[in-house]
Amino acid sequence: MDDDLDAMDRDALIAEVRKLRKGIRTHRDATGHDLCWHHPDLWSLLPERTKASIAVPPWPKFMRGCIRYRQSLDRQAPGAPIHDQEFDG
Repeated sequence: MDDDLDAMDRDALIAEVRKLRKGIRTHRDATGHDLCWHHPDLWSLLPERTKASIAVPPWPKFMRGCIRYRQSLDRQAPGAPIHDQEFDG
């Protein structure tokens, strides 16, 4: 799956690592409503070009998952600042 790395020289590998780190940092640094979004930009950093095939839960199950995700943030980051703004996207 990662055979493309074998053909890269040192400079190309360093450039690849920097590109991937930038993508990971962008994802890591998401905050507020950006935490809840589909992230095809992150997936596009992979060399394989596949069509994203996602399965979307029905609304009630999806919303329960959102609530559980938010509850996990309360446990994992209890001191995080509150982003008290409506989504306007």
